[in-house]
Amino acid sequence: MSMDTPNTGARILIVEDEHAMRVALRDILESEGYRAQTAADGVAGLQLAVAEKPDLILLDVMMPKLDGYAVCAELRRLAIRTPVLMVTAKGQIPDRVTGLDSGADDYLVKPFSTEELLARVRALLRRTQADRRVPRAITMGDTHIDLVKLTAHKGGEPLHLAAREFAMLRLLAEAEGEPVSRQRFLDLVWGATAFPTTRTVDNHIVGLRAKVEEDAKNPRWIVTVHGVGYRLEGAECDFAEV
Repeated sequence: MSMDTPNTGARILIVEDEHAMRVALRDILESEGYRAQTAADGVAGLQLAVAEKPDLILLDVMMPKLDGYAVCAELRRLAIRTPVLMVTAKGQIPDRVTGLDSGADDYLVKPFSTEELLARVRALLRRTQADRRVPRAITMGDTHIDLVKLTAHKGGEPLHLAAREFAMLRLLAEAEGEPVSRQRFLDLVWGATAFPTTRTVDNHIVGLRAKVEEDAKNPRWIVTVHGVGYRLEGAECDFAEV
């Protein structure tokens, strides 16, 4: 079981043509307190999304009748802003770009862990609450990061952080204690035009820890979540409502 789940009771639509995967996703979500509906093809999924207005849609890409890209694009054309998490085996960069360009909010590549799936679901549901909370600053002991002015200080002395390091810290703060996967760092910090590997993320985390942690080999603030990625733990984050 995961940590306390926000939005317990949220309605989630699963659009997936593989029966075993559809049932597995439904069982995982319902075990966490969510209410799940399912559809076995893109046409049925689109109809349910329009009629039922779920809180979140898990959307496969390769489906009969209407693929996930087309379903997502049609939802956005209809001005339906329900968050969409694409869940698919198509994990190459062009596939992720197509999915995000069609209007998806996030992209999860099969195979994935239950923990990462649930973390992505929680993050998307949080993001769609009445007002989105945007992190403005992070305090980790005697280190203060201003995410608006892009300045940092440690022990009262200026601390130099690169643009990507600020972006990584912002992403960690936005997750509000949930783990951020290496792939999500790559998608949102490096972008689709770059071709780094997950090892690139690890190397940058090592460098970031060396700057903000008292003991980089035994990190207190930026902790590893094995099999998933990294989490900001115990830091004080200042948010603004937008």
